[in-house]
Amino acid sequence: MTIFVLGINHHSAPLAIREQVAFQEETLPQALAELTRDAQVREAAILSTCNRTEVYGVAETPEAAAQWLARHHQIHGTRLSPFLYALTGREAARHVFRVACGLDSMVLGEAQILGQMKDGVRQAEQAGTLDVYLHKLFQRAFAAAKAVRSGTAIGANTVSMAAAAVQLSGQIFESIAHQRVLFIGAGEMIELCATHFLAQSPSQITVANRTVERGAALAGRLGGTAIRLDELADSLWRHDIIVSCTASPLPIIGLGLVERALKARRHRPLFMVDLAVPRDIEPEVGELDDVFLYTVDDLAQVVATGMESRQAAVAQAEAIIETQVEQFMQWLAARDAVPLVRSLRDACERVRQHELEHALKRLAAGETAENALLQLSQRLMNKFLHAPTQALQQAGEKDRHALQQAAERLLLNGKK
Repeated sequence: MTIFVLGINHHSAPLAIREQVAFQEETLPQALAELTRDAQVREAAILSTCNRTEVYGVAETPEAAAQWLARHHQIHGTRLSPFLYALTGREAARHVFRVACGLDSMVLGEAQILGQMKDGVRQAEQAGTLDVYLHKLFQRAFAAAKAVRSGTAIGANTVSMAAAAVQLSGQIFESIAHQRVLFIGAGEMIELCATHFLAQSPSQITVANRTVERGAALAGRLGGTAIRLDELADSLWRHDIIVSCTASPLPIIGLGLVERALKARRHRPLFMVDLAVPRDIEPEVGELDDVFLYTVDDLAQVVATGMESRQAAVAQAEAIIETQVEQFMQWLAARDAVPLVRSLRDACERVRQHELEHALKRLAAGETAENALLQLSQRLMNKFLHAPTQALQQAGEKDRHALQQAAERLLLNGKK
């Protein structure tokens, strides 16, 4: 039996393939039951996110699991197999640890994957498909993730435009919780930024969009209000933070509009982020006192700096992971030796019982205790050493050196 990882991710497959093998959370218990029943998998867990689907298991080989995965999602095996990766033993363990630490993520060092992996493990525990081997594997993986988070800067720096916008606003305002935020546009980038700002609990959120219905839908999800784009002239001054990203071919916020807003604000600071290409905000706005204007290029520099810092931490993280992998493999080797150790102990116990009965009979026949003990010790030594001595004497030239080294390590504690 060996530990394996069978998977597909953003490195190995396009979205069109990944979405075909995704698991819904509510279907995981049944899928785990089928996997362990139909694919000869002794232990199993499944991780399914937008970027990856991975099956973790204990089995002879991952081949049956690969066939099950294709069958479960009703995909022909030849269509799926070019995108699948299968890892076993040490490589499987290393992969699991790297995933838990965020080193295999689309955004290097992101922490969300650890929570997703923990959810997958919880599902497996509840389904009864997690046992000693996978339990230990994930225990070590979570310990590695904690060590990487606390011992490196892998997650300490901003690596997304949305996060960079929040970070820069924090340099202007003591607390975003006291600020009013205006989002201009309702596309994917604005929604991503809004999600990051929402986590800081701003006092007010407003969405301005050309299509009122779409703006209102986004505002509803954010717990804010929506206005029309032509209401900006009357509303701009009421907001402290403005994030804009529209498809307009010309600027929608000009110098005069911002000057009037600053006057109405009595020159309280105005933080503005222009994520649009072409720009939504006239460049001259950035020259005004009390205006802090950042473009997409400015945010890109923050992101690049964060990525450089995270990349510098990768070597440290990999070293931590390698240590954890080695410890896990040592534990695994010790577990694999358990049946042999048990057999050795059982065999020695049978010899001990036999020789003890023999010694007791000699004592009952009138032999002195000293002689009986001497005979007992000699007979035990001869019987315990008989098999290894015979193996050494009968070994061919090819095997003798390996057996001699093993004997020195086992019987002489590594000393000649």
